[in-house]
Amino acid sequence: MVKIEELKFDEKGLIPAIVYDHLTKRVLTLAYMNKESIEISMEKKLTCFFSRSRNELWLKGETSGNYQHIVSITADCDKDALLVAVDPEGPACHKGTTSCFNDLVFSADTDDSEFSYEGLYNLIKGRKTEKKEGSYTTYLFEKGLDKILKKIGEESTEVIIAAKAQDKRETVYEIADLCYHVMVLMIEAGISLEDIKSELASRHVIDKKIKQEKMT
Repeated sequence: MVKIEELKFDEKGLIPAIVYDHLTKRVLTLAYMNKESIEISMEKKLTCFFSRSRNELWLKGETSGNYQHIVSITADCDKDALLVAVDPEGPACHKGTTSCFNDLVFSADTDDSEFSYEGLYNLIKGRKTEKKEGSYTTYLFEKGLDKILKKIGEESTEVIIAAKAQDKRETVYEIADLCYHVMVLMIEAGISLEDIKSELASRHVIDKKIKQEKMT
C-alpha cells in the first residue's frame, strides 16, 4: 500500500485514482481521493472516494451494495496519481455497467487494450518470481498449494451457483475468477499454456472414442 505522507495532493487536497479489476485488468472508473478517504480505504479494504460535486466522502457500494474490495493501492512515479486494484462485487458505473470506460483493459505484454491469456499468465508468473507487497497473487503463492486448491474449490462452487441461477453476468464473472485461480495453480504446478493447448488439441479423438466408451 502507499504511504500517504509521500503523496502529492492538488490545491484542493485531492489526488486522482484509477480503479481497475485486478483479475480482468478492466479499467472501472476514475475517482478522487483525499487523505481521509485513503485512510478509510486502507482501514476498511474498500474504496472510499471524495465526491467533488457533493463535497463529501462516499464509500463505494454503501447504498448500492457494489463494493470494491481493495487488493492494492500504488502511486505513480511522481506520487500525484493512484492506481487502485480491486475485486468488485458489482458494476462500477452509476449507469449499471461494469465499467465507466466500456472495455478498456490493461494489457500485460502489449501497448494496446487487447486481452491476452499469455499476458495474464506471465503477469501471474511474475508475482511468483518477483514478489510484490500487497499483491493477492503473491499472497496465494506464499500460502502454497493447499490455499490455491481451496480457492479453486470455492470459485468452482460460485460458478455452479451463478449458472444454476441462470445469471449470465454473474456466471461470466465467476468463470473469470475461476480461470484466474486455475492459472495460479498451473504456475504453481509448473504447467504451461502450451501444455493445456496440446492436451485440448488431442481431445477430438478422445472425445469421440475413449470418452464415449467410459460413459456407456
